[in-house]
Amino acid sequence: METLLPFLVVGISVGAVYALSGVGLVVLYRASGVVNFAYGALGGLAAMVCWQLIDLEYADWMGWVAGVFVATFLSWGYGRFIAPSLTHQDRIVRAMATLGFALMVMGMAQWYWGDDPRRLVLPTDSGGLEFDGRRLISHTRLLALILATAMTVSMLWLLAKTPLGLRMRALQSNRVLSGLLGVKVKNVDTWAWTIAGLFAGVTGLFMGNMVRLNPTVLTFLVIPAMAAAVVGRLVSLPMTVLGGLLIGVVEALTTLVPQISRYGSATGFLVAIAAILWQQRKGIGLSRDNSHLE
Repeated sequence: METLLPFLVVGISVGAVYALSGVGLVVLYRASGVVNFAYGALGGLAAMVCWQLIDLEYADWMGWVAGVFVATFLSWGYGRFIAPSLTHQDRIVRAMATLGFALMVMGMAQWYWGDDPRRLVLPTDSGGLEFDGRRLISHTRLLALILATAMTVSMLWLLAKTPLGLRMRALQSNRVLSGLLGVKVKNVDTWAWTIAGLFAGVTGLFMGNMVRLNPTVLTFLVIPAMAAAVVGRLVSLPMTVLGGLLIGVVEALTTLVPQISRYGSATGFLVAIAAILWQQRKGIGLSRDNSHLE
């Protein structure tokens, strides 16, 4: 058990970031019915902007704020000006539009920063919690776990206790009826896109610290986030969090087995497939989407 403990702790901390990413995807889907493939690209851009400002010797906090702001602003812009024009399109078309947005963001970031090896170093990397004379978890990963928990709880509270959350839940149930009853659909959708951008920016900073700082690599880290969201059927935040934690733990444990460690990146796919098969067997299925109707 002592041998497994470090891997479990690391897996939970990484899984918390996956879970936070998944929560951002689910919040947007619940409000607007859009599967956002641009999530990873926005997070990657946030990490690159943060690294650039720190490299230019600006204060660390300025880099963090700027990175999150850029991701949030771009997501807000897409939700305010582009997404409304696609409202009456099929949900596949709307999802593919976000994929095009992701490729544009990723391409611009790749053109500007290239493939030079980089790493986003955070001040919290230097310290950590120790167990039996060994570092168990860095302060950065501990911070990721705490932030993921706090932001997820905050979203649960927002959806359950605030007028905005009530409107988001109304749109999830019936967008047409909600609009007829006076809900400003475009405003609620814009808020959902803004929140998703905020979550993407925060998770992007942690992802940029955990893996190689490259726009393409960071863009495709949307895969485990999507897998976590699928576990939650794109509706349930608690199940999405559980899915993210499961993916992180399984990824960490695969490193203990040399024969399968090279396939650790496929964990998200496997968990998502297992979740879909289980949901089909139970007759649950993914949330129905009527968001193209207004």
